[in-house]
Amino acid sequence: MSKGQRTTISIIKADVGSVGGHHVVHPEQIRVAKLHLEDARKSGTIVDYHVFSCGDDLELLMTHRHGENSSKIHGLAWSTFKEITEKVSKPMKLYGAGQDLLSDTFSGNVKGMGPGVAEMEVEERRSEPIVVFAADKTEPGAFNYLLFRIFADPSNTAGLIIDPSMHGGFTFRVMDVQESKSVDISCPAEMYDLIALIGTTGRYIIERVYRTSDKLLAAVSSTTRLSLIAGRYVGKDDPVMLIRTQHGLPATGEVLAPFGFPHLVAGFMRGSHYGPLMPVGLGNAKCTLFDGPPRIVALGYNVCDGRLVGVGGSEPADLFDDPAFDRARDIANEVTDYIRRHGEFMPARLGPEEMEYTTLPQVLEKLKPRFQKA
Repeated sequence: MSKGQRTTISIIKADVGSVGGHHVVHPEQIRVAKLHLEDARKSGTIVDYHVFSCGDDLELLMTHRHGENSSKIHGLAWSTFKEITEKVSKPMKLYGAGQDLLSDTFSGNVKGMGPGVAEMEVEERRSEPIVVFAADKTEPGAFNYLLFRIFADPSNTAGLIIDPSMHGGFTFRVMDVQESKSVDISCPAEMYDLIALIGTTGRYIIERVYRTSDKLLAAVSSTTRLSLIAGRYVGKDDPVMLIRTQHGLPATGEVLAPFGFPHLVAGFMRGSHYGPLMPVGLGNAKCTLFDGPPRIVALGYNVCDGRLVGVGGSEPADLFDDPAFDRARDIANEVTDYIRRHGEFMPARLGPEEMEYTTLPQVLEKLKPRFQKA
C-alpha cells in the first residue's frame, strides 16, 4: 500500500431475525449476506469482508477506501439487512424479523436507524493487528469498564508503565447518549473525571480512544441505544467494537486480559436485568439460560493493504476459544446462578430509569387509579 493511503474498517450489525426466539442466526441469513458482500468486493466497493454472528445478531465486517460514515458502505449494509429480512427471515417466520431496522427508508447513514456501527479510518502501520468484538444481550455501556482497564489501568496494561510510546496515556471520547453530546477526557491526568462519567453505563459511553501524544486512533465502539431511538424496548443494543493492538498500543494479551473477569452488564432477559459478560468462542456465541448469560466474542486479524489476514483466508483467529478463559466462564455461570436467585427484585432487575423503556410501565399504569393519598 502506498504511503498515505488509508483503510477504513467497518463493522455493522443488526438483529434481522433468529431461530428459537432470541437465540441464533440462521445459516441462510449468513449465506445471503456473504453473496451481497462478495458482489460488493468484486465491484470494488469494498476490499474485503467477513460475515459472522454473535447470538441473534448478524455481523458484517468490511474493509474499504470510503472513510467513516460512507453512504456507499452504510447503504450496502442496509440493503443486505433488508433483503435478508424480506427474503429469508419473514418467509421462515424467524423471531423478531427485521427488529433492528427502525425505518423503511435508508437515509444515507444507518446510525440512528437501528443497526450498531463501529468504524475506524486508519493509515496502516508496518503491521496492523486488530481485535473485533461483538456482544449479545447487553448494551454499549458494557464496554466502558473494559476500555478503561485496557487503556487507563496499569494493573491490567503493563505497557502504560514500561512502553515509552504509551507512557503519555490515552484520551477517551465519551458520549452522553441522552443529550447527544461528547467530551474528550485525557488519562491519567483526568482519570477520576473519566470514572465519574463512565460508571453510569446507561448514559455515558466511550465511543473512541486515542493515544494522547499523537492522536493515533486506538479503539472505536458502537453507541447506539435502541430504546432511546424508538422510545420503547425493541431489543437490546448488542454492541460491537474495534481495537488496534501492538506497536505502541496495548498488546493483544493486554486487550484480552480484562475479559478474564466477567463483570456485570445490563441486558440479559428482555433487556431488563444484570448478568455477567461471558467471553466465548464463536461456537458458543448463543444465549440460552434466561436468554443469557450475555456473551462476547473476539476475532483476531491483521489488516494488510485493506485485506483481512486471518488463520485461513479471511477466517479470523477465534481469540476466546481458549481454555485460558474457562475460569471466567465458570465464574459467569456461578454469578448467573447467584443473581437469578433474586428473581424480579433489584439489583437483579434494572433500575426504574432503565425499566422506563420496557413493557413494565404498561403493567404499572393499570395500578395508578388504585393509588390513594396516604
